[in-house]
Amino acid sequence: MAAFRPPDQRTLIVMRHAKSSWDNPGQSDHERPLNERGRRDAPRMGRLLEQRGLLPTLIVSSTATRARETAKAVAHAAGYSGQIVLEPRLYHATRGDWDAVLHGLPSDQQRVLCVGHNPGLEDLLRRWTGESIAMPTAAVAVCELPQLPWKEMDLNSATVEAVHRPKELEEEG
Repeated sequence: MAAFRPPDQRTLIVMRHAKSSWDNPGQSDHERPLNERGRRDAPRMGRLLEQRGLLPTLIVSSTATRARETAKAVAHAAGYSGQIVLEPRLYHATRGDWDAVLHGLPSDQQRVLCVGHNPGLEDLLRRWTGESIAMPTAAVAVCELPQLPWKEMDLNSATVEAVHRPKELEEEG
């Protein structure tokens, strides 16, 4: 059943990439792919978004292989057929990088999923909530924002409505 989203709010879903592989020690950090657990958890989180009525209108991902693979698996499982925008600033994103990316989102996008990395994601959520919110691999945080153009958004006005972590979901049979 789809969840009701009030028209006076925008939704930003931030997701940490799914679990990545360390099997190839010579591989650069940027090029590490998902491991078996990551390939299992990313689609589970996509199905969760679809079931909760949180299908994104836009997906923006870090350019790192593990983030791109996560975004693609989530999109497929959620039934998202739009473009996945690759954003280099989300790899090792600082507060300023996050602000620039979010303020640059197209104003017609109502519900955006951004796939990134720690510690940047946890820092972003701490800034918004004043709380420490654990974002293990493949975790998603659903944040509500006022209905303003993204470029005018006071990002400190975000409210974290829910956090979902793969280990907290019921095991699928």
